[in-house]
Amino acid sequence: MPTTDSQTPQFEVTDDTVDVDTLVVGFTEYGLAGLTAVDYLTDQLEMRQAGHLVAAGPPSITPFEGGVPRHHTRLHVDEERSLGVVVGERMVPVDGAAGVADALAGLADRLAPESITVLTGVPVAHGPDDHVPFYIATEDYRDRFLADTDIRPMGNGFLDGVPAELVAGGIGDDERAVGVFTTPAHPQAPDAAAAIRLLEALTEAHEFDVDTGPLETFAATVEAQYRALAERIEAADERTMPDDRMYM
Repeated sequence: MPTTDSQTPQFEVTDDTVDVDTLVVGFTEYGLAGLTAVDYLTDQLEMRQAGHLVAAGPPSITPFEGGVPRHHTRLHVDEERSLGVVVGERMVPVDGAAGVADALAGLADRLAPESITVLTGVPVAHGPDDHVPFYIATEDYRDRFLADTDIRPMGNGFLDGVPAELVAGGIGDDERAVGVFTTPAHPQAPDAAAAIRLLEALTEAHEFDVDTGPLETFAATVEAQYRALAERIEAADERTMPDDRMYM
């Protein structure tokens, strides 16, 4: 619990020996794409938990599964890959983004990664050709991790929240490269297909393997379920409409 001496968010690391080259972050945002990606990553690579965020103030949640509670924002590590992953199940409001970003910066100072990568979806109007990952990244991140990839830069726009704070902090920082991988996501449902695109970008840029097969199956199942639901809703709406709509 936060104490009266420390009311700002901070990470409590339970293993003093943790040291990683790559730190990946995903939070509860549009379509849960980033969260789904990092949660799958920790599960698929069988990463171990090595810390959690101690955060003051609302909104406060305690997720659980099978009756077992867990911290809403957790650090997982894989020593073999020198990889750290932050899984954030609590939505971070814009006015709380600076505090969480400062906590992540403090965590990065402790773990000493060469780079921080944020995975997030974005709810923009898009066509089938835009079902690809894009990047927004500092110059050193582009030079070190994107020069030999086919990942496209995102066009004009604005970052907000935690990604904005982290990228702004990385501009001109010679010690730590910061990049964001983003992709169009459908905000009304868990977008597992978007999560796959984010994982593909991450693994291409940082050159490690993750089997996305199980997630692809999940994505297909979710898509089929929501398509069937939409069809049932549309059919129900049509049945409730009068035949004569002259006066509507």
